[in-house]
Amino acid sequence: MQQMVSALITDEKIREIDDEYSSFGDTVHYSKNPKIFSGCLGSYMYDTGNIPYLDLQMWYASCNLGYRNERIVNAVKNCLDTMPQIASRFLYDYKVLLTQKIAQANIKRFNEKGRVHFNVGGAQATEDAIKLIRNYTKKNALFAFMGGYHGRTIGASSVTSSFRYRENFGHFGDRAYFIPFPYCYRCHYDKKCEDCNFYCVKMFEKLFENEYKSVYNPNSKSCEYGAFIMEAIQGTGGYIIPPKGYFKELKRVLDKFNIKLIVDEIQMGMYRTGKLWSIEHFDVTPDVITFGKSLTNGMNPLSGLWAKEEYINPKIWPAGRTHSTYSSNPIGTCSGYEVMCIFEETKNLEEEIKRKGERFLSGLKYLMKNFKTIGNVDGLGLALRIECTKNDRITPDKELCDFIIEEGLKGNLFYKGKKCGIVLNNGGYYKNVITIVPAVTITDEEIDMAIELLAQLFKKAGEK
Repeated sequence: MQQMVSALITDEKIREIDDEYSSFGDTVHYSKNPKIFSGCLGSYMYDTGNIPYLDLQMWYASCNLGYRNERIVNAVKNCLDTMPQIASRFLYDYKVLLTQKIAQANIKRFNEKGRVHFNVGGAQATEDAIKLIRNYTKKNALFAFMGGYHGRTIGASSVTSSFRYRENFGHFGDRAYFIPFPYCYRCHYDKKCEDCNFYCVKMFEKLFENEYKSVYNPNSKSCEYGAFIMEAIQGTGGYIIPPKGYFKELKRVLDKFNIKLIVDEIQMGMYRTGKLWSIEHFDVTPDVITFGKSLTNGMNPLSGLWAKEEYINPKIWPAGRTHSTYSSNPIGTCSGYEVMCIFEETKNLEEEIKRKGERFLSGLKYLMKNFKTIGNVDGLGLALRIECTKNDRITPDKELCDFIIEEGLKGNLFYKGKKCGIVLNNGGYYKNVITIVPAVTITDEEIDMAIELLAQLFKKAGEK
């Protein structure tokens, strides 16, 4: 592997410099001794000793097409050689061509004309979506899900359920009204999914029965909340997949009370689940979609939103409503255009992701059968989860989850006689869920390798 500058100094020296000069307010420093990598390719990261690590988190689902994807890298190199910089007040080809691809993709999927608005990061896309919906509805408040994650800026954290993101900073304006997500394995209402008849939606609908429940006035038929912002599949919340029919039933309630639907596809979009957008699996049409992360396959920060024409046409959303110096930047839009081209040109893309996901999930079910500390596994496409528990298969075990992740990063596992490691990430309400997001280009052999390495890790945990 080609080594980066870190190859010129020792791991110890890198940590020494980091300890003295780096802010510890970033997520790197969740770990006392952050892992140091020096290269990446395909589904693998490489440490400074050139040991390969099968990556099952792919930069938090930012590299769905694999690390150092040749087509995307070459597109970026060409952009660097031609027009790498331009002020966002001007037009250029890749900006409008990428806009066209996303807008036309949504006409095909939802039979809705809409427009695309770019920004830099996922949180900024959330902020823009909040602005857009406030501008249209003239209402400040939003509904959101418990377990939902939409970013850590002040505005985005007000619709992100975790109090710890607001605890030290507060929030401007209205905090969201959070309702339970359909987490059937740990139902908020202690119901059984197979016979609850969407009890959670019924509880939500009860909020609109009379004015004294604080959200709706039946006389004026006006709701204080202009929109519901949600992830169709929760990401940081633990890759929770709702039951079939849930979103159709929820959308019925939203439409009944004229509440708009914002779907956050920042983590689950770009074919992570086998569809361009995860909401496609649930047969409902959103009013706004936010996206980011793997739009550029991690090559340059770029995010954005798509909205129906009525919310974002130039008369209602004129120039200057929101702005960032680096929004629609050339390298981001160039790589984003190439990503969309690859998706369009890949034969049987949806079928292959579905097949690979089923193969991976079958392996996870095998692990669950053999290890009593796995309480639940699930997946949709290549968004998968392992819930770590005590032997009762229900009590959350964060310590076990942490052990599995840290042990995987030691680089002392073996596959076919060769030393290797595995890169995993955690999530969930109790931080006990291993969230699995491999590249959608992962091979069958790499899936089998992942199951073998996970089996080694759970066996090691049982031998502690």
